[in-house]
Amino acid sequence: MSAFPEPFSFVALDACHQQMQMHLAELAALARQMETSGVDAKAQRQAGAIEAFFSSTARQHHAEEEKNVFPDLLASGSTELVAAVQALQQDHGWIEENWIELGPQLRAITLGNNWFDTADFVHGVEVFLTLCQDHIALEESLVYPEAKARLAQTLANRAKRAPG
Repeated sequence: MSAFPEPFSFVALDACHQQMQMHLAELAALARQMETSGVDAKAQRQAGAIEAFFSSTARQHHAEEEKNVFPDLLASGSTELVAAVQALQQDHGWIEENWIELGPQLRAITLGNNWFDTADFVHGVEVFLTLCQDHIALEESLVYPEAKARLAQTLANRAKRAPG
């Protein structure tokens, strides 16, 4: 039996990945700007939007995956799927750990401060970008397609059992 709650859809999870990609691109651009011209009004707005997204929406996205997507796959008995999901769970921890350092730096930029070391900020951004992009790639190439197939099968089974 599937662990997917009812109703459940991947629409919001997929849309969140698209938003993440957009914010990651903006974060990369912001890091380049910090190296060249530093904090200005545009950087402040950008940093605020990026920080708000990853401090709330992205964290909620990871929590939803942990609660609604991963359990069914961990119970699948597939060595490949279990290993992939365990890697993604570990990624969630690494992403959070990196964010704990990066988030305050973005809040500082939002406030117009530049108390942080630019080289450390740029390095933190590079690590965060790599973690997130690799994480999304694994989800979209293996884990989400498998989870979507399992959800479709669960919904088909429910439809067969429903009184007609």
